[in-house]
Amino acid sequence: MKKPVIRTCIACRTAKDKKEMLRIVRDTDGNIKLDFTGKASGRGAYICDDPKCIEKCVRQKLIGRVLDAPVSDEVYKYIAEEYAKSKN
Repeated sequence: MKKPVIRTCIACRTAKDKKEMLRIVRDTDGNIKLDFTGKASGRGAYICDDPKCIEKCVRQKLIGRVLDAPVSDEVYKYIAEEYAKSKN
């Protein structure tokens, strides 16, 4: 049996199995997006699949700090919208 892969949420700092979390990725071109597959290439950060964590991430602009890249307000808006679409 494989050992579970544990990742920490950038918003609430809770450690969970990688499969229970969403991945935010910055690709080689500098584009930032939600990676629902968990397999996109690039620098990744993990966040709980929870509206409260998404809201905190957007409100506190955590993605720019974690991915070490400037992130515009449009990207945060896009991530919130994509998350909302995925839940409908």
